[in-house]
Amino acid sequence: MTIKASTVPALAISLAAAFTVSLPQPARARNIAPPAVPFDLRVDPAANVPFLEGHAFGTQNYICLPTDDGFQFMLFTPEATLFDPLDPNTQLTTHFFSPNVNPVPPNPLELGKIRATWQHSKDTSIVWGGNAIPSTDPHFVAKDAIAWLTLPMAGVKAGPGGGGVLTATTFIQRVHTSGGLAPPEECTSMNDVGNKAFVPYEADYFFYRKR
Repeated sequence: MTIKASTVPALAISLAAAFTVSLPQPARARNIAPPAVPFDLRVDPAANVPFLEGHAFGTQNYICLPTDDGFQFMLFTPEATLFDPLDPNTQLTTHFFSPNVNPVPPNPLELGKIRATWQHSKDTSIVWGGNAIPSTDPHFVAKDAIAWLTLPMAGVKAGPGGGGVLTATTFIQRVHTSGGLAPPEECTSMNDVGNKAFVPYEADYFFYRKR
């Protein structure tokens, strides 16, 4: 079959259009709205924007220790997995305590300090949180739940393959908490010292980057 020269432009346009439609389209960046939080926990919206949101399932892990005024459960690590709230089958990060091996300059005293840690489940990049600002404001936080928090970034590390999703983090927020409080009745005497409690909790975590 012979194709007339006059039909070539129209045919080329049709093929190009069909080919373009068949190509996978790039994923759109998700627009994540910052959560409503107590005033003290706000992250400056003029300088920062949330880029990752995860819903955590896990435990707050405590050990009973003596203190100056008695005995108290002390948190020795959280142990949680964060999932995509729009796709609960997609794991985003794990959450635990670990030594900060890559502190943000000029903070040499951070080197090796145990910090809240999040590690990306795909590229293994890491962010460490700094000193947490807590809130138990009853207008936001349930009385039987652990505090809401905002933590500045204290250190970041790319994954071994160069992946760096979490290395852009400037702040982390823990909000919408349920559960996680230590059972005080199980840490009241010397006989209880060393007892551990693994308390289930859930929370939403928001990760911010520079705008």
